Amino acid sequence: MNYRQFVVSAKPYNAELISGLLWELEIEGITEQDNYLEVYAKDKKDVTTERMSKLLQSLVDQNILETYDIKESIIENKNWNEEWGKKVNIVKVTDKIVIKPSFKEYTPLENQIIITIDPKMSFGTGEHQTTKLMLNLCEKHVQHRDKVLDIGCGTGILAITAIKLGAHSALGIDNDEWCLLNGNENITLNKVDNKVKIELADIYQISEKEFDLILANINKNVLLEIRGIVKEKLRDGGRFILSGLLQEDEEEIKKSYLPLGFKLVEKLTLDEWIALVFLLE
Repeated sequence: MNYRQFVVSAKPYNAELISGLLWELEIEGITEQDNYLEVYAKDKKDVTTERMSKLLQSLVDQNILETYDIKESIIENKNWNEEWGKKVNIVKVTDKIVIKPSFKEYTPLENQIIITIDPKMSFGTGEHQTTKLMLNLCEKHVQHRDKVLDIGCGTGILAITAIKLGAHSALGIDNDEWCLLNGNENITLNKVDNKVKIELADIYQISEKEFDLILANINKNVLLEIRGIVKEKLRDGGRFILSGLLQEDEEEIKKSYLPLGFKLVEKLTLDEWIALVFLLE
């Protein structure tokens, strides 16, 4: 069977946001490159450049994207699993954290933790800059027996990593239905079923409070909107690690969070992206 490939780029490039939108279509998978996404669909599926363009234009209309571009091509007579496997890499995020797909072998070094993410049905394999930033900060700030909330959890990569770094429990929430399947698949692959739970919900809908650590790798506008409820959900002395931000967004985020009693304790940058760590005093 033939497949179609769509190369999707945008300014600013927010892979998590764009991919989450494109999963609304009947696509087979997404792989993330440094400055663009490769989106795959069966040739017989009703996935078109026009439909993708309509979704992305909605982000332009909301002033989230400035521009976007879509290039379409046909992949003929290919073995899909083989081609897909070629696109997915083992990612050594830090000396300690390694992300791999389930179908690739990797022998961990002493003290390394392996996070298995199956990319065939999900997005988020650790290759995007903001994911790398979040994972680096998780390694530094997750504490033993932390109660963790992962907002916009997607594949569950951050929640799973938090558990493997020593957290006691993690709740992942997302408003896209695909995360229930993909996230739970990855939870099982990583054998953390008893410690990670995923719900189809937003932060306003969950009853749990007193989280030690909240993680959010999401759109800037959402981060600005949820600042009050994030404070309500964190315990005093709790930490909030956030990304999905360009370096130019830092001042706006700080002006929004600092008056609420948050203290900026760390920031990391990678290329044009930034991640911040706030402490609720």
